[in-house]
Amino acid sequence: MNVATITLQQLGGNKFIAMTGAKNLVSDGQSLNFHLPKKPGFVRQGINFVKITLMPTDTYKMVFSKITWRKYVPTIKTIQEYTDVYNDQLQESFTKATGLDTHL
Repeated sequence: MNVATITLQQLGGNKFIAMTGAKNLVSDGQSLNFHLPKKPGFVRQGINFVKITLMPTDTYKMVFSKITWRKYVPTIKTIQEYTDVYNDQLQESFTKATGLDTHL
């Protein structure tokens, strides 16, 4: 199993995807990246991109961003960032930043 698969399982797996609408899940080695729906008012502060990285300290860094496109050029604005997040705090931190529940 790779880091992205384990991270997704710790977030809640398929239940997490169903509850949040996460899509375009991508792994780039030590991190899991995904997009969130762009529905107005769906996510706090317009967050539409999340990157969760496993750090050498065996904790996670979570970066919540808003990506906007203007004439085919992306602008990425970091909205919220958490460091030193343990695996059992991933769901709570995600909900705190986005306002989306990860499970029923």
